[in-house]
Amino acid sequence: MGDTAWVTTRDWANEAVRRVEADANRSADTHLHTFPLPAEWEIDLYLKDESVHPTGSLKHRLARSLFLYGLCNAWITERTTIVDASTGSTAVSEAYFARFLGLPFVAVMPASTSPEKIALIEEQGGSCHLVDDPGTMTAEAQRLAAELDGHFLDQFTYAERAMDWHGNNNIAESIFSQMTMEQHPVPTWVVVGAGTGGTSATIGRYTRLMQYPTQLCVVDPEDSIFYASWSGEPSSFSGRPSRIEGIGRQQVEPSFLPDVVDRMIQVPDAASIATMRLVRARTGRSVGGSTGTNVWGACQLVAEMLARGEQGSIVTLICDGGERYAGTYYSDAWVADQGLELASYAEALETFLERGAFPMSGSRT
Repeated sequence: MGDTAWVTTRDWANEAVRRVEADANRSADTHLHTFPLPAEWEIDLYLKDESVHPTGSLKHRLARSLFLYGLCNAWITERTTIVDASTGSTAVSEAYFARFLGLPFVAVMPASTSPEKIALIEEQGGSCHLVDDPGTMTAEAQRLAAELDGHFLDQFTYAERAMDWHGNNNIAESIFSQMTMEQHPVPTWVVVGAGTGGTSATIGRYTRLMQYPTQLCVVDPEDSIFYASWSGEPSSFSGRPSRIEGIGRQQVEPSFLPDVVDRMIQVPDAASIATMRLVRARTGRSVGGSTGTNVWGACQLVAEMLARGEQGSIVTLICDGGERYAGTYYSDAWVADQGLELASYAEALETFLERGAFPMSGSRT
């Protein structure tokens, strides 16, 4: 590369990094809401609302980190086509940053991805390459990136190393900073799901770095291998792709760090969907399926703390908004077509909110 070309590329990269960092200054501190629980329990449940990011989900943080990682490794230049494999929300955020930098973006996605998410990617200027078998997404993304002389972001490999876990207003530091004025400022638990594993890795590492006693619980949908692997029961994995978009995988991804996870809870899909609907009813905030998974696990932990006579706080995440799932999780016809029965889980949640007791059946730990 000639000197002039090098200067042009380096100057472009410097400006690209500045713009991506500026986005972080505008959006990294998302809102921390309380979920209504009986005051006499002396246990507080908080929902950190990642849906207020410019691209509407927790994945905005991951996409920003992946772009910074690619830029600072000189993998992304002003002529690079960006490619990634995604179940939807990550691709929406990646399309945003690609457009932000004037770069083309291709998302390799399952054909089952909700039409709402596909539309959001295309609205951001990205294009969608759909595959029938979710297990082929990574290989197809690698093939396309090579064919287009582009860069494969590879969220499932690079999430844990691209996301800064030391601080710098990452999601973990943001949580603990926002909690400082609360009744129980150091959470007993932080509850998150795992798709890439980048968020759980960030929180698990940060709590150890800061020497907090906070424990990390990862909730996992029924058709995901993470729980089966972590619990030492690999044969219990169904082999099916997760119906809860954004979390759950068919293989243990390199970015999932099991050793920083203190506990896992496997959550039935019907429980996730019943809980997301409860969150909307009780808070007025429409949320997605992975948020339902989070809150179901958090409610189980609240019930266990009550049974032990403990006080404290639990923090979990609103991962994205429910508008992306009008035709799926919020559609009674879709739920029925999937063979999902929500009534028993909805009843269990109402019983929990009235009495503090939570059924152990329907979730595994």
